Amino acid sequence: MTHKLAILALDAVVPLDLAIAAQVMGYPMAPYDVTICGLRPGQVMTTSGFATTASHGLRALAAADTVLVPGFSPHDRPLQPRVLSALARAHEGGARMVSICTGAFALAQAGILDGRRAATHWRHASELAASFPAVNVDPDVLYVDEGQVLTSAGVAAGIDLCLYLIRADHGSRAANAVARQVVIAPHRDGGQAQYICQPVQAEAGTSLEATRAWAHNRLATPMTVRDLARHANVSQRTFARRFVAETGTTPQRWLATQRLAVARELLEDGTLSIEEIARRCGLGSTDNLRLYFRRQLRTTPTAYRRAFSAMAADPF
Repeated sequence: MTHKLAILALDAVVPLDLAIAAQVMGYPMAPYDVTICGLRPGQVMTTSGFATTASHGLRALAAADTVLVPGFSPHDRPLQPRVLSALARAHEGGARMVSICTGAFALAQAGILDGRRAATHWRHASELAASFPAVNVDPDVLYVDEGQVLTSAGVAAGIDLCLYLIRADHGSRAANAVARQVVIAPHRDGGQAQYICQPVQAEAGTSLEATRAWAHNRLATPMTVRDLARHANVSQRTFARRFVAETGTTPQRWLATQRLAVARELLEDGTLSIEEIARRCGLGSTDNLRLYFRRQLRTTPTAYRRAFSAMAADPF
C-alpha cells in the first residue's frame, strides 16, 4: 500500500519548506500519496505573499501514515486548538510526525516533542529550548530521528530529512535516485553549525573536492589522513582543518559514511556475499561491517538486506 503523507500548511507557511516536502516526497521511484492540508480546504497564504491551495482540511491528518509540518511565520504565535488537537490525535494514532525548520514549534505546542531531542533552524534553536523546557533542542544537527517523531534544521535541511525518510521507507537506491533528481548529495556530512553566521570559506584554489572524489573512487583501498593530505599536497594538520571547514565533519567520519553508503547499496543489490561487500566498501571484514551497521543504523547487514532486497543472502 502507498504510504500516505499529509503536509500541514499552516497560515503563512514557508513556501520552500512546503515545496521541498511535496517535491522530494513526490517522485515515483519513492511512492507516497501526498496530500496538502490546511486548517480547512482552500487557499493558504505563504510568507512570500502568494497563496497555495490545501485540498483537504485537518481531518486528513487522521488517515495519514506520516504528518509533516513545514515552517510558518510567526513561528511563536499560539496555534488554534483545532490544529493542536489534530496533531496530537494523529500522533496518538501512530502517525509518524515530522517537521521542517520552524514547524518544530507546532509539534512542540502540541506536546509531541516533550522529552525528546529536536532540531529547528539554528536561529531559533535557543528560543525553542527556552519556550519548551521539556524539549531537548540540538542546535547543531541537520535533523533528529526520535523514532515516531523526526525534526529537521532550517529550510534546506528539510531535503536531508526527506531523503532520510525515503531511505528508511524505500532503501538507499530510491533515496539516491531522488537525490539525483533534485541534484543534491544523498547524504550531507556534518551539522548546521557549519552554516551559522558565515561559513568558513576555502582559500582560492584550495578546495579539497578533488581529493574527496579521489578517495571516493578508491574506498576499497585502506586510506589514512596522511594519504589524503598527501594527495591534496598539504600537511595533515592543514588538511584536517580545511576538511572540517568544507564538510563539517572529520576525514575519518567522512570515509566511514561513504563506505557505509556503498555497503548499503551493495546489500540492496543482493548479489554479493557479506564478505565481498565488506571488502569492496573498504571496511575489510564482516566484523567491521557488523560494527558499523549496529553503531550507525542499529541493525545488522543481513537484517538490512532482508528489509530492502528481494534476494536473501546467506545468514550473517
